[in-house]
Amino acid sequence: MGLISFTKKKGERMIDCLCCFRSWNEKKMKASEAEKRVGKKKPPKDEAKKKTSTKRQSKKFWWRRKGKNKANNLSSLVHTMSFRSDSGRHRFAAEEILRIGSDNIAARVFTYRELAAATGSFSSENLLGEGGFGRVYKGQLKVTNEVVAVKQLDRKGLQGNREFLVEVLMLSLLHHPKLVKLLGYCADGNHRILVYEYMPLGSLEQHLLDIKPNAKPLDWHTRMKIAAGAAKGLEYLHEIATPPVIYRDFKASNILLDEEYNPKLSDFGLAKVGPVGDKSHVSTRVMGTYGYCAPEHAITGQLTKMSDVYSFGVVLLELITGRRAIDLNRPKREQHLVHWAEPLIKDKRQFVAMADPLLEGKYPIKGLSQALAIAAMCLQEEANIRPLISDVLTALEHLANPNNDDLEMITQHASTSGSEMALHDIGEATEEIFESNSYPEANSFSSREQDLNELDAI
Repeated sequence: MGLISFTKKKGERMIDCLCCFRSWNEKKMKASEAEKRVGKKKPPKDEAKKKTSTKRQSKKFWWRRKGKNKANNLSSLVHTMSFRSDSGRHRFAAEEILRIGSDNIAARVFTYRELAAATGSFSSENLLGEGGFGRVYKGQLKVTNEVVAVKQLDRKGLQGNREFLVEVLMLSLLHHPKLVKLLGYCADGNHRILVYEYMPLGSLEQHLLDIKPNAKPLDWHTRMKIAAGAAKGLEYLHEIATPPVIYRDFKASNILLDEEYNPKLSDFGLAKVGPVGDKSHVSTRVMGTYGYCAPEHAITGQLTKMSDVYSFGVVLLELITGRRAIDLNRPKREQHLVHWAEPLIKDKRQFVAMADPLLEGKYPIKGLSQALAIAAMCLQEEANIRPLISDVLTALEHLANPNNDDLEMITQHASTSGSEMALHDIGEATEEIFESNSYPEANSFSSREQDLNELDAI
């Protein structure tokens, strides 16, 4: 019974399958006739296979090309900011940097692995310094054996990303012997790292304000040489670059020194495209370092090239006196350098008392008077009566020349915004302003004014 029952069921199944097959076959024949009527032909099996294979290869190479492009520009950073952030501001910053275009970025792209290998995994033994925007390490690139400075930015918040973008753009578009050279950058994942030429003597702050007990202090002419070199860098930014650039963070720790004490300006994360045309200033957030910030910028947020001139005056005063812009370890009346110097700088009899004791009196008296007079002009409370940085540079180049110590002091007659000024404490004739050298690289910056302004607005 069981066998008969099984056979019966099996036969029923076969009948069902045959019915399905006939139904399917009829549909297939109808479809074939319809195709013949329309004139369509089905491609051969081998040809279809070949077409699919070509399509896959094409897709494969497209992704390769995409990956290659991504490795050679800032798109990795843009994608990270755009797609891994919930902040609309982050996405806007990403769109701006993408619109500016990475084709203009000449700096090399490093991988995180390369820079970790160069710095011994960012070992504390290679730490050169630490600031508000990150840590700087000494490194040696494995491929070229080149010694470099590697700055690992603090990535907390939007500001770190903005500074990274502005630094890469500014130092890629601006080129001058008195600006530190950007060699490359890394934007792997969440890492934001900048690679610079190595400056063996570190910062001016280390040699002037954080001097070690057994170290030799800077002599007078080296100090004036550093001041003149830094002024040369500012002159390029203010008067040669098109449009002009406001540095916005001029201070001793941002002035780096090579083996011959030649200075270079570094850290352009706060730099801002200056006013052009009929505009007298740009309005922006109050940024910079307390003690160096110009009063008009701190109070109103209005920023001009004269804001940098004020900061320069503070650093020049530091070079002359050996005192910090802000030193909370001193008596209350002496903690703020500019406030302490203000009454003394009006009295010639106090000039010697203002000189850095570490100089041990080894400086020309007239040179000291001239330097203090230049600092006083730069520190004028009203921005429009401060001198142009090119005028300051001319006077400092004279002071930095040891051969001029025995000559009569030649002072500078500066003209700013139609106002003529003399160094009132000296009251002598002025020297002709040196003609500025032209730098063709400045032209490459002119087309980026609007892009950088919009990026700064973030």
